[in-house]
Amino acid sequence: MEYIKQPKQIEDKSMELIRPHIADLHLTEQEIAVYSRTIHASGDVEYGHLIRTGLNAIEEGLKALAAGANIYCDVEMVRTGINKKALAKLGGEVFCQVSSPEVADYAKELGITRSMAAMRMFGQKLDGSIVAIGNAPTALFEVLRMTEEENIKPALIVGIPVGFVGAAESKEELAKRSKVPFVTVKGNKGGSPIAASVINALLYLLVQRSDMLYIEDKK
Repeated sequence: MEYIKQPKQIEDKSMELIRPHIADLHLTEQEIAVYSRTIHASGDVEYGHLIRTGLNAIEEGLKALAAGANIYCDVEMVRTGINKKALAKLGGEVFCQVSSPEVADYAKELGITRSMAAMRMFGQKLDGSIVAIGNAPTALFEVLRMTEEENIKPALIVGIPVGFVGAAESKEELAKRSKVPFVTVKGNKGGSPIAASVINALLYLLVQRSDMLYIEDKK
């Protein structure tokens, strides 16, 4: 059986097959890149019609990453999924401290989730940075609270928690209340790979994806 073996050819063919599914959305080329990678990560073309963005999210995210912004995640799966080589080329780093003993103690003391406690402990570091949430609705609710009550302004919130308890509601509140640029997905769908795919799409718009594929293939 003949099949495509080269990583770049596989990716290019995938993007070619995805494109007709979002043609009716009349997106910019940058938006197409983000939407397509989300669909690619999920294997679900429905994502194209579920993604919501606001306040020039794509443009502001690109601007922040190009300036070396750091990324703060709710869970390790998001951090792991982000291409750290591409991010490092731009001068940024990615952080997650949900597993730290300090966060665990703080969460237990306050009776809140560790992801929520981690965002609270990041505090002012979130200002001007990118927040990527792919698992915990409580983390997204907390970041929204911080923007409203503590005047913390991330450059971009990628808020795509998944699940049936609070996920859809947190994303709805993000789209309704956010005072900063955001990318989210309507409903219960989402997850760490989807949040990471949005970040990676932005990174690959700034760093040649072919170069990164070559580096990864040589490992």
